[in-house]
Amino acid sequence: MSRFTGSLAVQRLIFHQTTLRFHKSLYSNSSPISQQPISPNSVPSSLTVDKILLNLKLGKSTHFHNYRTLTPFDIAQILYQCRENLHLGLKFIDSFLFNCPNFRHSTLSLCVMVHMLVRGRRASDAQALILRMVRKSGVSRVEIVDSLMGSYDQCGSNSGVFDLLVRTFVQAKRLREAAEVFKLLISRGVLVSINACNSLLGGLVKVGWVDLAWEIYRENVKYGAQLNVYTLNIMINALCKDGKMGNVNSYLLEMEAKGVFPDNVTYNTLINAYCRDGNVEKAIEMMNSMSSKGLRAGVITYNSILKGLCTMGGYSRARQMLSNMRQTGLCPDTNSYNALLIECSKKDNVVDGEQLFDEMIHHGVVPDVISYTSLISLFSKKGQLDQALIYFKEMKDKGLAPDSVLYTILIGGFCKSGVMSEALRMRSEMLESGCLMDVVTYNTILNGLCKEDMLGEADQLFDEMLQRGISPDFYTYTTLIHGYCKARDMDKAVVLFETMIQRNLKPDIVTYNILMDGFCKQGFMEKANEKWADMVHRGIYPNHISYSIFINGFCSVGRLNMAFKLWDEMVKKGIEPTIVTCNTIIKGYCISGDVAEAEKFLAKMTAKSILPDNFTYNTLIQGYIKEEMMDRAFVLFNQMEYQGILPDVISYNVILDGFCRQSRMEEANLIYKKMIERDVNPDRSTYTMLINGYVSQDNLKEAFRVHDEMLRRGFVPDDKF
Repeated sequence: MSRFTGSLAVQRLIFHQTTLRFHKSLYSNSSPISQQPISPNSVPSSLTVDKILLNLKLGKSTHFHNYRTLTPFDIAQILYQCRENLHLGLKFIDSFLFNCPNFRHSTLSLCVMVHMLVRGRRASDAQALILRMVRKSGVSRVEIVDSLMGSYDQCGSNSGVFDLLVRTFVQAKRLREAAEVFKLLISRGVLVSINACNSLLGGLVKVGWVDLAWEIYRENVKYGAQLNVYTLNIMINALCKDGKMGNVNSYLLEMEAKGVFPDNVTYNTLINAYCRDGNVEKAIEMMNSMSSKGLRAGVITYNSILKGLCTMGGYSRARQMLSNMRQTGLCPDTNSYNALLIECSKKDNVVDGEQLFDEMIHHGVVPDVISYTSLISLFSKKGQLDQALIYFKEMKDKGLAPDSVLYTILIGGFCKSGVMSEALRMRSEMLESGCLMDVVTYNTILNGLCKEDMLGEADQLFDEMLQRGISPDFYTYTTLIHGYCKARDMDKAVVLFETMIQRNLKPDIVTYNILMDGFCKQGFMEKANEKWADMVHRGIYPNHISYSIFINGFCSVGRLNMAFKLWDEMVKKGIEPTIVTCNTIIKGYCISGDVAEAEKFLAKMTAKSILPDNFTYNTLIQGYIKEEMMDRAFVLFNQMEYQGILPDVISYNVILDGFCRQSRMEEANLIYKKMIERDVNPDRSTYTMLINGYVSQDNLKEAFRVHDEMLRRGFVPDDKF
């Protein structure tokens, strides 16, 4: 029976056969590379061919010169004649390839060698020759397929050669060409094995060419291929990748009707996909149903659920599931613990993080770089850098190499704590270990330098970044702009802003707010207005922070009318004012000497459910004291406590200073005692005000008493009283 036939029923039967025979009529209009009658003029080296064959049979070596006179056609003829003596053919191939490695083969000569090598079970050598054809300039897939088919019978080959052809294209990552070869073979009546098809399907799904994978899959079904569980798992993965989870059940039923049933890999793929899509409950339901199919959930299954639960905020359930794993006889692995450690790091949960890490060690689970990174990140964010460094050292002692991510985390911890010397030392260690700094690392250090007003060093680092070919991003420029605004160098900040735009990095509301705040704090309201207009022109609209910045700016320069105009505009636009905005208005009233209006505004904001804070009351109290309305200031001080807002050291100092300035030292002393009773620690200003108050009353005895107490608490007095 022919393997190449137009009958679908016959094709389904012959798919299960392991040998191929070709219908002679297939080659009635065959290509030039197919088997053709041999012309006498085409074999000028027939004597050489006979001599080589004789030497092979006698076990004699052939002179290099004789090999050089051979043509690709001669190679094919020699191997055709070795059909019944495979050992002889393979011996010739080895000798020829060794002596003539740069020989210019035709597609046919390579195909004949491939057939012989496949017969000799030397798949890797055969694959190397197929790769030569694949990479050969001007050789089409049609030519390769037809050459292999044209020389098939004469070489006594087997169907594995076509499987190998498809696999080679797949392994060379030429997936579209592999699909084309598959279709060519189908069109010529050749059905490759399901394993080779699976290789192609898996490759297509992996790179995301899901539609083409389904096309190949349907061809397999059409010609009656014996699909297996590997096919099932690949196509389930295709459905998951394509987000077509609704088609999963119908496909599983379709495959079960074909006698192909899901295995652990199928369930793990689906469970992982459901977790990735946030449908953890469906994933858990699927895991629980595995036992009814005679399957048992494994560590990989649980790990997907653990990760899914943590991602969806179900950390407590994840911890419980970790315990359940042990109860079912499963030992959680490093990935199991890492899922929870990562979540602990995200939620700054130091206690659980340490407990999990200790439990991990106790059960003999070896932590990896991710485990240590999660734990070190926890301590770095909390400012517990000594503890972070202990784990960092332990990790290195165990032979684990820190990566760029871990170094950046530690650098960020030191920057956040303002310990730039240690941050820069860690950077040096990072570079010495061979880890490269990326834009995130540079941004982290730049942010630390700008926070500590080390702008010279920040400039140097920025230049280094450019020299190393690392492109600054939005955060780089915004960080530097913030640094220069803080340093009141608005010219430099503007230059950086303009450079940012020239590099097609679009500033956002944060960048504009930083720049406008810089101008407002220096009283450059017109320049701030220009940036506001530019911001709106670019389609970026002000938020409550933008309004707060301008309201504060106008209040600071005494333009309360403009501040209130902006307030009204903000409310009209439906932007809810925050306590920061309200405090700015109160501060503006107090600066202008209208404290009574400020207090009225306090009532308005409270009516809008915007609760005052320490800053609100401190500003009002200071405003009344400035107006020498000490009694009203003291009423507000008590009101503050009554509303549950605990006065801080600033609150106490403000009211205490007011009493001292009015020489009301008895009240001042009562405030001081109350401060001590409430566990609010006095600062240097507290003692200085009391000393000055007693000195103004010529009460040097009390002044020296306070002076001595000040010394006992570790403060250095001015001593100018």
